[in-house]
Amino acid sequence: MKGIVRETFERMLEEWRKVVVGQEEALKLMFISLISNGHVLLEGVPGTAKTLMAKTLARLISGEFKRVQFTPDLMPSDIIGTNVFDMATGRFHLRRGPVFTNILLADEVNRAPAKTQAALLECMEERQVTIDGVRYELKRPFMVLATQNPIEYEGTYPLPEAMLDRFAFKIRIDYPDGEEERRILLSYHRGFDPHDLESLGVEAVADAGRLEECREEVRGVTVDDSVIDYIVSIAEASRSSPHLILGGSPRASVVLLLASKALAALKGRSYVTPDDVKSLVPHVYRHRIILKPEAEMEGMTPEMVIERILSSVEVPR
Repeated sequence: MKGIVRETFERMLEEWRKVVVGQEEALKLMFISLISNGHVLLEGVPGTAKTLMAKTLARLISGEFKRVQFTPDLMPSDIIGTNVFDMATGRFHLRRGPVFTNILLADEVNRAPAKTQAALLECMEERQVTIDGVRYELKRPFMVLATQNPIEYEGTYPLPEAMLDRFAFKIRIDYPDGEEERRILLSYHRGFDPHDLESLGVEAVADAGRLEECREEVRGVTVDDSVIDYIVSIAEASRSSPHLILGGSPRASVVLLLASKALAALKGRSYVTPDDVKSLVPHVYRHRIILKPEAEMEGMTPEMVIERILSSVEVPR
């Protein structure tokens, strides 16, 4: 019998293809993050459909979607909200910010100052915000999809390590290949409108209840002790790597474990394999590790270091 996670993803993929050309690996990782209560950082140059992907995901889960364009003058209250005085009643009332949603697109998050970026930390970790000493719960499900341009682009700043560590995955959004780009052009030629998903016949395939059923199935996935040890060994190898200033955090290990369980369920299995773990390591680690300057001067990349780490750790049988 096909599991709920696998069935839900297959239905999502069918609807996804009505709107987005390719990028199916990105959908898989976003779905894994969603049912693992994680957040996702999308990195790619402008014009690679990152906003369209976020809007489509929100529609697929019957969720509310809001977008915040991060700019150097954006204030924390612009994100979480603020109390406003009502002259008519003589009382303050809460003007809720865009974080009160299901899918929040934090667009070009690395263009905002650190104080504004930090406003997202409580939202991402606690699923709540605190305004004037009062805590407000956010909607469930809640996921931040943050986009960033590569840091060499003008007007961008590296995100602090504390914030990067809150993202389960960093997904690289590459240019489409020639055939995919041709399909994109043909769809626009035929009248495709990315701002009107309803007219494209995109249907919701899950809601909060369905996603909770998916999470319940993921919780039932078993993990052998040898796989747990494998995750720990990867973390230790990253921390002792001669090429890194900073290795994977304990949160990285937790994310890797939970995401591997979700991936196993998505593949229709009730147990995690080392290959599940290995395939997710680049997405979990690439934004968490920091290369030493000499490693960067040698032309090394996070992906190259991750590959060396994985080759140095014995894979359990």
